[in-house]
Amino acid sequence: MEDFKAYLSRIGLRGVPSLWKVHLAHATSIPFENLDPIRGLPNSLDARDLEDKLVRRGRGGYCFEQNLLLKAALEHLGVESVEPVLARVRAGGRPGPRPRTHLILKVRDEGKIWHADVGFGADGLLEPIPYGPGEIHEQFGFRYRIVKDGSELVLQMQDNGEFVDLYGFIDEPALQIDMEVNNWYVCTNPRSPFTTALYCAFQEPGRSWMISERSGPVVLTIKTPTSREERELNDEEVTEIFAATFHLPSIRRDLGRWLIVD
Repeated sequence: MEDFKAYLSRIGLRGVPSLWKVHLAHATSIPFENLDPIRGLPNSLDARDLEDKLVRRGRGGYCFEQNLLLKAALEHLGVESVEPVLARVRAGGRPGPRPRTHLILKVRDEGKIWHADVGFGADGLLEPIPYGPGEIHEQFGFRYRIVKDGSELVLQMQDNGEFVDLYGFIDEPALQIDMEVNNWYVCTNPRSPFTTALYCAFQEPGRSWMISERSGPVVLTIKTPTSREERELNDEEVTEIFAATFHLPSIRRDLGRWLIVD
């Protein structure tokens, strides 16, 4: 990482923080967003490009961008190792296996192995959890666990009293070429949800906001451990929430496509 101090400033930290503090601060400071793919711009995974976009320009990003930036930060901090791992998203109820379009991190630090992920969006982890199957982990009222399903490990989240699948993964490190190929699919394929509809999420301890237009109108979902609120937004409200809640650049819709207002 070229400018670790700038990264810490972006997530509101200073000094030499722990893995735990960096993960929580990153997850609650840098929003999930797909503004480039819906504008027809592919996302680069080059380390300098990621730092420029998410740190210097104050943008957000999706899993490949977010977790590779976190990987660079943790390596700068001197953790023992950080391995990227590809996962298949299971959330959303679509039948059949999906491509490995999600990225998580397997982190070794001080003799322990952690599951780190700051790039899943509204239902994602805020803090790292022990890697692999085990007990239930509560994070600011939200509850998570990892279970084994055949050859895959599956991260689940409790929703309405029941645990639901978020994503599944095989415990093997991802090669750079595989991350590049899968990222290219996510941000350029016309069938990818990230190239066809706006999606943005922001988390704070105990609450998340998600903007999505995949089902037609733009919908804001506000979720806590005990409640879920949904309402449709007009274009003016979307612009206001991007600035006030997500702390992202202003956007506007032009001929059906969302554009960043420079």
